[in-house]
This record gives sequence, C-alpha cells and structure tokens, in this order.
Amino acid sequence: MKINEIKDILEKIKEGTIDVEEGVTALKDLPFKDLGYAKIDEHRELRNGYPEVIFCEGKESAHVIGIVNHMLKKETNILLTRVSEELYEALGELKEKMEYHPEAGIIVFKRAPVKKTETMILVATGGTADIKVAEEAAITAEVLGNSVERLYDVGVAGIHRLLMNQSKLQEASVIIAVAGMEGALPSVIGGLVDKPVIAVPTSVGYGANFQGLSALLTMLNSCASGIGVVNIDNGFGAGYLASTINRQIELAKKEK
Repeated sequence: MKINEIKDILEKIKEGTIDVEEGVTALKDLPFKDLGYAKIDEHRELRNGYPEVIFCEGKESAHVIGIVNHMLKKETNILLTRVSEELYEALGELKEKMEYHPEAGIIVFKRAPVKKTETMILVATGGTADIKVAEEAAITAEVLGNSVERLYDVGVAGIHRLLMNQSKLQEASVIIAVAGMEGALPSVIGGLVDKPVIAVPTSVGYGANFQGLSALLTMLNSCASGIGVVNIDNGFGAGYLASTINRQIELAKKEK
C-alpha cells in the first residue's frame, strides 16, 4: 500500500465520508497479506520507496501466479526476477499485461507511470557474455525510475574501448560494473571516477574461475576506493542498490 492511499483513508475518516470501521476494513491487510504459501509485504513501498519484488527462481508457477494476481489489485508496478521460459509460458492470459525481457529473466507489469531521474546510472560490462547479468541490473534500475545507459564489452583485454568512453563514465552518477573472468573492470573504473561503483562478479569464465568466485575475490580486494560489491550474478541487487543511491543524489540536488 502506498503512503498516499493510507493518507486518503485517514482523510476520509476525518471528513466523515467513511466511518472508523470502514477505515479499519480498508487497512486490515496491513502490514502483509497472508496467502498461505506467501506473505506479501504490503508495507514495502511505504518503508523502502519501492513495492516488493517477486524472486521467481525455485517457486512453483501456481504460487507466482497467485502472488501476481493479488498484487495486480493495486495500482502499482510489479517486477519479477529470475523468470524462466517455463514460468513465462505458465503465466498464460497475464502475458497481455506484461513486458517480458528474456535475456534479463525479468517480467514487468507497468501499472503506474514512473518519472525518470535526471541523474543517470551507467551499466558497463567486461564482455558480451556478461550482458545477461547487466540487463538484469539495467532493467531493474529503469523499472525503479532511473535513467540508465549501457556501455557493453569494454573489458580490460582491450582497455582502449573503455578509455574512449570516459565521457560516459563522467556523466553517470552511479556506475554498475559487471565482469567475469578475473573481474578487473570495476577496479579500473574505480580509478577513473569520483562516484560510487557497484561491482557485479559473474560466473563467466574458465575452470579456475570457480563459477565467479575468482571475480568476486578480485572485486572484494580492489585497491581502487569507492567500490561496493554484490553477490555473484546478482544483477538485480546491483540495480536496486544503484537506484537507492541515485535517488538520494536526486533528492539532494532538489533540496539545493
């Protein structure tokens, strides 16, 4: 439930257009709705500024559909992550209402307009193989109301590709750097800019990469300052964190 919905109910009680019991009925599902197999956090947007996101991996299709159908009762945007082709097909008649991004494994139900930030988040990748994780980050940030630009395949094996795009690095307020193999990209970017860099290790790489562990350890041990690291292949976490930072930057600019 959005804060303006709660205010509207309280105003109606104050004005006498609904009585206290009707107000209690309207608020009865707070702070969460228990579906038996899931407890939907109705207060998430009120506390955090964004509604609850549905992580689909490992969930039964019927459970995801039930959660979505409940959330569709509210005029709010819905984000589903780690969506498989099987789940997409199972959503059936809901397909007409949604946007599906198969590369990112994301589904979006756009129910309310989102004003984009003036400040920009840049998503960069070391290689083309990292784009799947990068798109999860980029689309997440866009759904949460951010202006996003992409800079793909600028890894350190051809560092001139990155250096030729320094203007983009400088224009961004927050940078998400996605890389597998040895994961050096965030360190290089961190040494070039004066803004937050969110590092995302991917599981891309050969045997001793250990499914992304080598990139994770490189990023955690970066000698460049101002770098934060999320978990392996966690594009969603990076996009959400970048959005939180960018929103504070935007608010600070408006207060000046």
